[in-house]
Amino acid sequence: MQRRDFFQKAMAAAGAAVATTAVSRSALAALPEPVIQTSPDTAAPWTPPGVTGAGRPYNPVVTLNGWTLPFRMKNGVKEFHLVAEPVVREMAPGFSVNMWGYNGQSPGPTIEVVEGDKVRIFVTNKLPEHTTIHWHGQRLPNGMDGVGGLNQKQIPVGKTFVYEFEARRPGTFMYHPHADEMTQMAMGMMGLWVTHPKGKHPHIAEVDRDYAFLLSAYDLDPGAKTPNVNTMLDQNIWSWNSRVFPGISPLVARLNERVRVRVGNLTMTNHPIHIHGIEFEVTGTDGGPVPPTARWPEVTTDVAVGQMRQLEFIADEPGDWAMHCHKSHHTMGAMGHAVPTMIGVDHRGLVQKIQKLIPDYMVMGERGMADMGEMEMELPANTFPMMTGTGPHGPIEMGGMFTTLKVRADQKKGDYTDPGWYKNPPGTQSYEYTQALPASNTPPSDPAKVAAQPSAKTVGQVRKPGNSHAHH
Repeated sequence: MQRRDFFQKAMAAAGAAVATTAVSRSALAALPEPVIQTSPDTAAPWTPPGVTGAGRPYNPVVTLNGWTLPFRMKNGVKEFHLVAEPVVREMAPGFSVNMWGYNGQSPGPTIEVVEGDKVRIFVTNKLPEHTTIHWHGQRLPNGMDGVGGLNQKQIPVGKTFVYEFEARRPGTFMYHPHADEMTQMAMGMMGLWVTHPKGKHPHIAEVDRDYAFLLSAYDLDPGAKTPNVNTMLDQNIWSWNSRVFPGISPLVARLNERVRVRVGNLTMTNHPIHIHGIEFEVTGTDGGPVPPTARWPEVTTDVAVGQMRQLEFIADEPGDWAMHCHKSHHTMGAMGHAVPTMIGVDHRGLVQKIQKLIPDYMVMGERGMADMGEMEMELPANTFPMMTGTGPHGPIEMGGMFTTLKVRADQKKGDYTDPGWYKNPPGTQSYEYTQALPASNTPPSDPAKVAAQPSAKTVGQVRKPGNSHAHH
């Protein structure tokens, strides 16, 4: 579906219900102005002006390739305005996708409050169908939990509903629809919620940098712009905050700073998140902070479906360190799962014959797939390559759920700008060995010794077990 048709159909349905909105004009005038953001860049941390609600200043989070939704204070209540609507998300330069999201983006903006805050969230539905919002992991009144048909009526097209509750416990949470959930989440409807502690907490440390992002996945045919929503596990676009490498911003830190990374998973599978160069501890989950006595050092932690994991570490090793999902297909772009393995296949004499029928035919995979990392092959419009990205030493050959942790001694406190590529000090980088190599072992030349060697046929034989149980 083309972008114009996508929006025409979506807006036609929404426009038909504008005149029957559930909120009167006088009430609309009292709504917080919805803030819309379409830039895919990582926004600077947002520090609320003046009072922070529960009265405690906090170190705001930085959402990778996202932003924090501003609020207004009204009679001691923090008020937010979310707009559920069709959006176009740039997942990487030159690769954009029709999605559904909030306030101009998918994922929607991060909501950031303090423990004990009273919050009021206005949700306006500009989708072509009804929706709700479920506040994943929150303690709140049952009627505010957002499961359509169970806790509330669905929000009709063009209507605005209100959710009100107190942020009762600190932690990292998510929000997403609980109405036509398969479709709406497959289209990108999700967002993060962070509740900071109202005072010093025995299990929540002060950190210098606080990052957050959501894991999301999509199934897109080559050249398409709208995801296939009925796909269960065969997604081919794996993203962090609906961005794919090299479009994902790096995490930057000053040497020896304490860093927190909040990761939420709203895909259809688990993701082992791996960080090079440091050891971290899981200090929090959706259920709350983890006591120090229950933590252990890790370099990889699995984030299951519907879970959040909060990682913390000291950035004490300078460099550009890879950070990625350790499922190798999740660090690649779109690929066909049915492509046969061609490693070791001799194409000699075959290519020219095939090119007579298919002039653009190219040999792929006889030596592995590394050639794809630097090959400039024409792709259908709006198709993300399988492997991409260039570093200071050549092709990085990645995609999808991959970025870098950049640690620098001279990075200023509070500075989130990309410092560029790391320059390794002399003597600290892998190098080519240029001396003569030792002679390799060769088969014996003595015919008698050759005869004593087992034949290929013998090596390949498999002996079925007999009736004896001696080898069990």
